[in-house]
Amino acid sequence: MSQIFISDLHLDDARPETTAQFIDLLAQDCRSIEALFILGDLYEAWIGDDDDSVLAQQTQNALAACRASGTRIYVQRGNRDFLLGPMFAKRVGAQLLPDFAVISCAGTPTLLMHGDLLCTEDHEYLAFRNQVRNADWQQQFLSQPLAARRAFAEQARQSSQNRQQGLKDAQQLEVITDVAQDAVLATMRHYGVTRLIHGHTHRPGRHTLELDGLPAERIVLGDWYTQSSHLASNGNTLRLHHSPAP
Repeated sequence: MSQIFISDLHLDDARPETTAQFIDLLAQDCRSIEALFILGDLYEAWIGDDDDSVLAQQTQNALAACRASGTRIYVQRGNRDFLLGPMFAKRVGAQLLPDFAVISCAGTPTLLMHGDLLCTEDHEYLAFRNQVRNADWQQQFLSQPLAARRAFAEQARQSSQNRQQGLKDAQQLEVITDVAQDAVLATMRHYGVTRLIHGHTHRPGRHTLELDGLPAERIVLGDWYTQSSHLASNGNTLRLHHSPAP
């Protein structure tokens, strides 16, 4: 089975070249495969399925065209696009996945995650996540006008950037915003897998580990701020690709 996995594109009006690179990937690489998996943070911010921006329309049209070509599309929510909902899925013909999803990849049961839940030292973020994943909070937020939601998203993005800079200055960024090894092992053990694919940390790579005496692997997808990154599965072969940003 041929599959492509991506995450953390953070598509945004301010970086049209990244959007163009994503649309090229859909048109050139994803129309000849069986399935595309998007593991969260496709957008820098998703303020609701009624978003009428050019970016929202352009990318949804490209995804729908990819799906119409025969490629199945699966989408997990990330920490930036947690409001992706059923109307988005219907427009593009995608299936929304839960936070933990086990699939067959290269002949091996594989757990897919965005990855944020593995960063157990990031207590401030996890508290924020609990708040914004609450159904009442989301209903109240989505009832606001688009302009108010866009202003909130911009403020949240600026706060996140300031916090990350503060952690960097305190030399805590690498520890707090990366996965905890005990959380990785416990999660893989819970789902009975020896392979995990996730994004979120923006630290692409393939990591070998031992799980209860068995060889295991954690594959981290890269972000698209300074590159384009995707994992390709073809038969029993997996390859992590990186390309410079345009």
